[in-house]
Amino acid sequence: MNKPLVAAAPFPRNLDPVNWLGLWTLTWKETKRFVKVYTQTIIAPVITTLLFYTVFALALGGASRMIGDIPYLSFLAPGLIMMSMAQNAFANTSSSIVISKVQGNIVDVLMPPISALEMTIGYSLGGIVRGLAVGTASILVLVPFTHLPVEHPEYIAYHALMGSTMLALLGLIGGLWSEKFDHMAAVQNFIIMPATFLSGTFYSADRLPGAWKLLCHLNPFFYMIDGFRYGFIGVSDGTLGVGLIVMAVVDAILLLICYRMFATGYKIKS
Repeated sequence: MNKPLVAAAPFPRNLDPVNWLGLWTLTWKETKRFVKVYTQTIIAPVITTLLFYTVFALALGGASRMIGDIPYLSFLAPGLIMMSMAQNAFANTSSSIVISKVQGNIVDVLMPPISALEMTIGYSLGGIVRGLAVGTASILVLVPFTHLPVEHPEYIAYHALMGSTMLALLGLIGGLWSEKFDHMAAVQNFIIMPATFLSGTFYSADRLPGAWKLLCHLNPFFYMIDGFRYGFIGVSDGTLGVGLIVMAVVDAILLLICYRMFATGYKIKS
């Protein structure tokens, strides 16, 4: 007579120190979010960048202006590209968190065995990829309209990566703090936009009066745009070494803040 089958006792699954599968899945999810609606997340920002460039070139007489020995339009283009990258890296992470909280599906990320650091990195990578994608597309669109040399590609790569990382992490902080879309809009309109526009995107910081010049140099966004611009035209308004350090330190601080917010379940765990 056959003996009845006895189900094996369940046993816990041993995970590696890093849940690579979970990290990859979260990163891929965040990347697919914006790729599926690329007309809104990539094409639309590129068109906005081109419109800014057109307004300054035609309506405001930018074609005949100079910043030192540099044509104004060559000076302007890198700032516009970096601004677009920053805003979209921020938008990707902030919108993902706020939408998940409002719809109540943030639990889908909290339940799997993914650590706070892995969640921070996964969400951030999605924002970084979107920022870099928008930046690359913007460069390809602007190149036919302006002379855009590449003097120091290593500075372009460094500031593109670190700038996108900074805004992706800021987007995470803003998204975790916000309880509804109005809160997120306030962060975007009263913090991110002013910091971006007052960072030397459209003008040389050297032309500002003393107090305003000091305020500009205290803005981390200034070093993000100044170093990125230096990579193209070989001219900077600030100290390049200081800019490299500021970007690294700010990103490290923001990463720690995001990690602590996820680790403590700030406004995402009841």
